[in-house]
Order: sequence, then C-alpha cells, then structure tokens
Amino acid sequence: MASLPEHKLIVVTGKGGAGKSTIAGALGLLGARGGLRTIVVEVGEQDQLARLYDAPTPQPDRKDSGAGRRRALGTEIELEPNLWSLSLDPDLDLIEWMRDLGGRLPARVLASSSSFQYLAAAAPGAKELVSLVKLHELSAAGKGRYDLVVFDAPATGHTLAMLASPRTLRAIVRSSPLAQRAAEVQEMLDDPIHTGFVAVARATEMAVSETIELEEGLHQCLDRELDSVVINAVLPRRFTPAEMDRIQRVATTGAPSSAVRAAQIVHERGRMQQNQIARLRRHRDSRGAPGSVAAVPFAFVPEIDRAALEAIAARLMRGLHRNEASSRGTGETSSRNPGSA
Repeated sequence: MASLPEHKLIVVTGKGGAGKSTIAGALGLLGARGGLRTIVVEVGEQDQLARLYDAPTPQPDRKDSGAGRRRALGTEIELEPNLWSLSLDPDLDLIEWMRDLGGRLPARVLASSSSFQYLAAAAPGAKELVSLVKLHELSAAGKGRYDLVVFDAPATGHTLAMLASPRTLRAIVRSSPLAQRAAEVQEMLDDPIHTGFVAVARATEMAVSETIELEEGLHQCLDRELDSVVINAVLPRRFTPAEMDRIQRVATTGAPSSAVRAAQIVHERGRMQQNQIARLRRHRDSRGAPGSVAAVPFAFVPEIDRAALEAIAARLMRGLHRNEASSRGTGETSSRNPGSA
C-alpha cells in the first residue's frame, strides 16, 4: 500500500460542512510545495480554491449557449507555482464525450437532442463516470499532465454512487467505448498505489458514525479502505487535569463565575471530541484499516483565508509524516520521498 502523498489521485470526501474543500485545498498545497505538479478538482460551480487565491476565472462570451457558458468551468486555473484548480461540469463533460462519438456536433445540438437526454436519464451513473474519466486523464501514469490530482469529491452518499458508476455502466453497456472507459476508470479506482481515499469529518458522534459507514460502503463498493481520516476543527486542550480539578473546586465553593462556566464548557466539548476520535481509532484498529486519523485544530478566523489554509496544510503535513513514520516501523516501504508532500 502506498502512503497518502505517493498516490497520483487522492479522493477527498465527507459530509457537507465538515471542511472537505479546505482539506482538499490543503492537500493540494502540500503537493505543490513538495515540488509536484498538482491540481485540485472540484465538481460544479464552486471554484472555492480559485476564489481563495483571488484568481481570475475565465469569462465566457455572453452570446454563448448554455453549454458554452458552462465551458468556462472546465478551464484549468494556475494559482501559484505547481498548483492549479479545475471546476468540472458533469453535464458539459458528458456533452463533450458525446461530441467525440458524434463527429463533433455542436454542443447546443447535443444538449437538446433526444439521444443526449436518453443517455443522461437511462444510463445510471453516466455523468458521474465522465467526471471520473476526466480524473483518469489528468492523473494517468505517463500520460496525465499532473503528478498529483486532489479530487474534492461530492458529499459521502453521492461519492459512493459515483465510485460505483463504472461497474453499473459496464453491466448496462457491455461492449462500447463507454464500457471501455468504465473499465479504465475501474482499474484506476481499484489500484491502491494510484488512488487514495480520504474522509473528512467533525469530531461528533454522528459524524464519526457516518465516517464508519463510509468506510464500510467503500469496502463494499471497491474492496478498499480509507487511506486516512482527517478530523477537522478539533478544539485545543486548554486545561490540564490538575487545572480542571482546581476549576471544579472553585465551581463547588459558590456560584460559578462566567469564566468558570466557560472553562467547564470548553473542557467538556474538547473531552467529547477526544472520546469520538478515540472511538474512530478503535474501530479502524479493530478492522486493521490502514492509514492515520489526523486531527486538524479549529481555525479561529471569521473565514478560511490563505494564511489559515497554510496553517492547516502545515498541521496536516505533520500528521501525514507521523503516519509514514509509523508505517515504516511496521515494515512498509516507500518508493518516493515521503517528505515530498
């Protein structure tokens, strides 16, 4: 099994609101700073990383068709040396794929054609597969344009459906160019050297339970385990046990002040988070799951900016390095410089 930074493609998923896009951006930043030609790929009209960098996004011609206006989403944007971002439009990607098959017919013709509507509706997972095909093109060993592709995937349920799309379509269209591409994508997802999977979650009981369900779903779908789990927005441990004993004694000697109540609340929230992190680690240890459970501290900022992303990336790098050191201790070897990302 490859360590996380060695993969060509890293799929980052998790429940909405967990900070998935932030962690994907941090992983992309680590890859770029490690000298890897890296691209962070999003789905839909997000462009979150590009906005964070205040990067100018391509503006389509106002006279363009609907499909033409969406084409601006499919442009790779350079953010800094070795780092690009790309926002995919599944509808547009499917149209472009059909144009390749249909002799480069105009996109507006295909978008309104019955064949396009039939394929999009009658072939479950067609749009999802075409997005995965794009990831394959970007990351293919010896053929892709990037050393590392970080995929800011949709939320958990949609991601599992996307990962199942190659097998679903191969069962429907057994002999066609689409089936051939589905087989190539399936090989990419099955390869533990090429593709790694990362879950992002908060340290709550529900979020940890959903992460456990995600790992089980990934195992059923691809016979794979999560390569790493990132617990985001973890509160710091502000008080030692001795300090909490003193605070508790103060609280029991009279009416507690607002400062004492605040200290108790912060400590209790932190304790509950640590319990959930320990629960997740026990579960993964019990099934022999690879990789680490890395904690990223809560960022006390109004919104994530580039400075906050830099700090998160640095913390994430330390967690990944600890995981690699642990792997080397168990006899696993690394074929690429473990400090490269």
